[in-house]
Amino acid sequence: MIPDFQELSDKIDQLAELTHALRRENAQLRQANSALVVENMGYQRKLGEASARVAALLEQIPALEEEIDPEELPASEEAQ
Repeated sequence: MIPDFQELSDKIDQLAELTHALRRENAQLRQANSALVVENMGYQRKLGEASARVAALLEQIPALEEEIDPEELPASEEAQ
């Protein structure tokens, strides 16, 4: 019966070690996840800014086409 208790005690010790290792890993993963969330937010902000700049440029394109005098176009562009 003593060997059974020793085996049970060893298994409990292994389980405790595994539990501590998993808790450490979980804490590390949570920290990494938090850092990635912050990084993602920064990328989303930059993407939004870039999108706004592209939209502003696209709004200017029709205005540029209206300002072009058809007489100033080369012959190849007039045919289109």
